[in-house]
Amino acid sequence: MTILHLETSTKNCSVSISRNSELLCLCEEYDNNYGHAEKLHQFVNWALEGAEISLNEIDAVCVSRGPGSYTGLRIGVSAAKGFCFGLNIPLLSLNSLEILAQSQIDKGFDLIIPMIDARRMEVYTAKFDGSGNQISQIEAKILDESSFREWADKKIVFIGDGVEKSKEILNLPNASFIEGIHPSAKNMIRIAENKFAQKTFEDVAYFEPFYLKEFVAGPKKL
Repeated sequence: MTILHLETSTKNCSVSISRNSELLCLCEEYDNNYGHAEKLHQFVNWALEGAEISLNEIDAVCVSRGPGSYTGLRIGVSAAKGFCFGLNIPLLSLNSLEILAQSQIDKGFDLIIPMIDARRMEVYTAKFDGSGNQISQIEAKILDESSFREWADKKIVFIGDGVEKSKEILNLPNASFIEGIHPSAKNMIRIAENKFAQKTFEDVAYFEPFYLKEFVAGPKKL
C-alpha cells in the first residue's frame, strides 16, 4: 500500500509518502505564520518527486483531523478530500495527539502526554500509555499547579507546543518536558497502515475536521 500523509494541525506543515511501512519521502517546515495554504501542495509535489512515484500510484490519503489550528486543519482536510475525490481513493484520518504520541513510544515512559497549544493556559491534550495507546478522552484543559498531580508517581513525558508553558507551572518529579516536537507526517505511517488494512475509511463527502472547540473570531488586525 502507498499512502500520502498530510499533517497541518499546528504550525508544522508536514507531508510524507509511505509504502509498505517504509517512509519514502518527508517534506515539512515549521512556520510561525501558518503558510500552509501556499506550501502544502508544493510539499506534496516535492514528496512525490522524492519518492519517485506519480500521484496515480497513491492508494489512500491519511490526514490529521485535529484538534489544532482551525485554518491549518481546514487546509489539510480540504486537500485530502480533493485528492481522494480526484483519484477515487479512500480517506483515512488520525487525531493530532496520537500522531504526537508516536514519537515517544517504547522509550520507557509510563505515560505520554502530548499537548497542543490552545492559547492562554489552555491546551488540547490526552493521555497515552508507553506503547502509544490512547487511554483518555481528548480534552481542552486549562493548566494549573494541580494538573496531572494524580499521576505524580508515574514516569511521564510531555511533548508538543504546549510544553513551554506547562513546564513553568507543573511540579511533577518524574516528568520530562521535551520541546521542539510537533505533529509530523512521518509519525502517521504505522497507525494509518493498520487502519487501511482494517478498511477503517472516512466518508469523503461528509468528513470534517475535529476542532474540539467552536471557532471564535478575534478582532480584526489593522
